[in-house]
Amino acid sequence: MKFLKIIKEKKFTLLSVLFFSYITLNLVDGERGLISYIDKQKKIQQLQHEKKLLIKHLDKIEKQNSLLTEKIDKDYLEIIYRQKFLVGKPNEEIYVK
Repeated sequence: MKFLKIIKEKKFTLLSVLFFSYITLNLVDGERGLISYIDKQKKIQQLQHEKKLLIKHLDKIEKQNSLLTEKIDKDYLEIIYRQKFLVGKPNEEIYVK
């Protein structure tokens, strides 16, 4: 009985404490909380870094493609030939007649 009497007298304080604890827990944890925010920021940085790497790789492939399609570069063809068929040695000097 005494417990119920205390609760009736301190309703506002009890509700305020519960509401404040609820707000605090949701700010720290939860889908839109601080921990989730930090995890999402790390994921964004990781994806941006991956995007930069993919752009560099794409540029390299586009350059190689342009060397083979628009105006055929014989030096580049020779490099590919030596890499694919393992012809020649590293640091080998080539003399053209």
